[in-house]
Amino acid sequence: MINPTWLNTFCTLVEVNHFTQTAERLYMTQSGVSQHIKKLEQQVNCALLERHGKQFSLTPQGQNLYQQGSLLLKDWQFLEQQLKDDSSYSGAVKIQSPGSCGLKFYNQLLALQSEHKELIIDYRFAPNVSVEQAVANHSADIGFLTQAPTFSELTSHKISQEPLLLVTPAGINMPNWQTLCELGFIAHPDASHHAQLLLSENYSEFEHIDQIRRTGFSNQISLILEPVSLGLGFTVLPAHAVAAFNKPALIKTHHLECPVSESIYVCHHRNRPLAKRMNTVIELIKAGVNS
Repeated sequence: MINPTWLNTFCTLVEVNHFTQTAERLYMTQSGVSQHIKKLEQQVNCALLERHGKQFSLTPQGQNLYQQGSLLLKDWQFLEQQLKDDSSYSGAVKIQSPGSCGLKFYNQLLALQSEHKELIIDYRFAPNVSVEQAVANHSADIGFLTQAPTFSELTSHKISQEPLLLVTPAGINMPNWQTLCELGFIAHPDASHHAQLLLSENYSEFEHIDQIRRTGFSNQISLILEPVSLGLGFTVLPAHAVAAFNKPALIKTHHLECPVSESIYVCHHRNRPLAKRMNTVIELIKAGVNS
């Protein structure tokens, strides 16, 4: 069995990429770090590093050990923490989601944390694919997604639906196809997906969002509607993101003839049991979206 202390030293060295800084982080001497690496190489009977003076690179075996070993270390750390403390209202919970649902969920979770000071909410906003990756590699405990996950490491279930809305500058009353083409499209990381879902159901002319010229882009959920409010284009966004915009008088939301909603899924790692505090978070969000 691989020595976990030596493995931790090796993974830390790979991440820091510097022997002296690794020693400082682990409260060791530089020679101690070197000894751990040497002992680990002897234990696995292969070279893990190729040394180039004071620099180094990973051998193929070293790269494989780092990829698999770092996941093992995270699992061991998670298990240790879970054994120490499995309270429903204390400990850290790492959560990721796309911006729209996150705008609503984060405030709900902050209210929960305000009631239970020992609960630590770590919330990060990211596109669906990044959320999946984070949960799969244990960088996040829970993920909320607006598309069904594709990673085999994840298990998920649908908890709600969120309407998609066409948003134009305030002066636009009945946006036909020509109006949309004249306005131009304000893009965002999920724009193609959202536009495909909503516009294809309501405009016979629509085939792909590239038919409409792009007049702007923002990857900040709170800023996507700023150019729309200035008359620079239109966009398609989930309802939570539209509701959070702080200048509602400058935009117009259009409920089209064929309403379209996207599903919201909660996911976690298939091989990692949920701690009680994580179930607390999931149940709170489910109650909020279905109330």
